[in-house]
Amino acid sequence: MGIRILIADDHKVVRRGLYFFLRTQDDIEILGEAENGKEAVKLANELQPDIILMDVMMPVMNGIEATKVIKEQNPHMKIIILTSFSDQDHVIPAIKSGATGYQLKDVEPDELVKTIRNVHLGQNHVHPKAMSHMMSHMTDKKQEDHLVEQLTKREREVLSEITNGKSNKEIADSLNITEKTVKTHVSNILSKLQLADRTQAALFAVKHNL
Repeated sequence: MGIRILIADDHKVVRRGLYFFLRTQDDIEILGEAENGKEAVKLANELQPDIILMDVMMPVMNGIEATKVIKEQNPHMKIIILTSFSDQDHVIPAIKSGATGYQLKDVEPDELVKTIRNVHLGQNHVHPKAMSHMMSHMTDKKQEDHLVEQLTKREREVLSEITNGKSNKEIADSLNITEKTVKTHVSNILSKLQLADRTQAALFAVKHNL
């Protein structure tokens, strides 16, 4: 039994091109085509493909949203993002939404087939350009987590108050400490987190649920 594929792309010429090429592979069977994310979700439930080739930029519902919904409803289903975009703003959300593979549309046809086969065997497959964005994102996250670990309990409390928009005087009153002590804590927080001002500190805190 072949690898059962659903193609989701809003460009008919892309869908047709993929359809006719993949049909030439003995171990691949094309179950259907979707022209937007909403249709991809519907067909995924109806046809139960092994793998979905999913474009990112589509009308009605984009590929990242569709991936998230499909993975919630069909956790076993594998999704390969097939797109023109290799930037961080597309790669990270796609992988977070549950995509198993990430491939670019300028990929060699044989490389695409290899990706499909690898993903079907349970391997993750991400294009090198996309992978570099993922790695840098993970590194940034690790570095930021390490910075957070350096904060004392009191500094975290002060940071929490900053996030609530309180002034140094209000923070001092709230935590029952002097205003001068608050200033020292704020200075230490900015230094440890390598930030320039209170606004950046507040955004950092929100990002890390502090």
